[in-house]
Amino acid sequence: MTDTTRRSGLMALLLTGSLLLAACGTGPGTAPVEDRRAPVARPVLDPNTTPVRQPPGFENAGKPGYYTVKPGETLIRIGLETGQNWKDIAAWNNLEQPNQISVGQVLRVVPPTATLAAAASAPESSGVVTRPVGSGSIASTQVQPGQTSAPARPAEPVATSTAATAATESGLSWIWPVPGPVIAGFDEVKNKGLDLGGTAGEPVLAAADGRVVYVGAGLRGYGNLIILKHNNTYLTAYAHNKTLLVKEDQAVRRGQKIAEMGNSDADRVKLHFEVRRQGKPVDPLKYLPPR
Repeated sequence: MTDTTRRSGLMALLLTGSLLLAACGTGPGTAPVEDRRAPVARPVLDPNTTPVRQPPGFENAGKPGYYTVKPGETLIRIGLETGQNWKDIAAWNNLEQPNQISVGQVLRVVPPTATLAAAASAPESSGVVTRPVGSGSIASTQVQPGQTSAPARPAEPVATSTAATAATESGLSWIWPVPGPVIAGFDEVKNKGLDLGGTAGEPVLAAADGRVVYVGAGLRGYGNLIILKHNNTYLTAYAHNKTLLVKEDQAVRRGQKIAEMGNSDADRVKLHFEVRRQGKPVDPLKYLPPR
């Protein structure tokens, strides 16, 4: 055998061995290559999950001068509860569609220029007027020659009635809106005003000077309703009317006929009359003159 033949055979043998090794490495019995690298964490996206959206104005919730909308409320209701004109509330909050407010939305219910800290910390008036004591009062308590004791002090003036005191504090002059009897008294929970009897078509009068801030039937349970704003503190409401005789933004005088009695959204002819102090219902009997 020649050297050339030997070399050719050896090369053929090596080539055959390489092919066999390659075949063994790719066959069905080959062990898989193990990847020992640490797995990379990837977020799992839930297609049914949406980002939580906060209601408009949520950052002002709980602050003085702001109001959080509750289920079923409208701007008219919020205006009554806060003692404001619903149109003003819409303007202060740049509401292009006043009827489109959402539960949890936080609304400004005081003018943007109002000093909220002063309003929140101002003490309520007690109705007691303090007057300085003059020199004559001091002299009258001194013992005069020939006297054994100081003269008796003059009797204190009798306190005015609750109604007179409240009326004085309000700065308004009040009258009864209708002459009929009280058929249901004030209750902070069950009846936020007085129910007054009368006949259909009987005149309903403005209880004090003011301006009309609402006319309509958009507040459930009140029927045909008129709301008057008398100053920055007091509102009055006149509900269940048959006919409404004034328009919004109209100025009215005490005793002016503003409506006619009826039974709209009520079980009988009556006037439901409310007095609201800074939006809070108060007993109208504290303001109306005694009969």
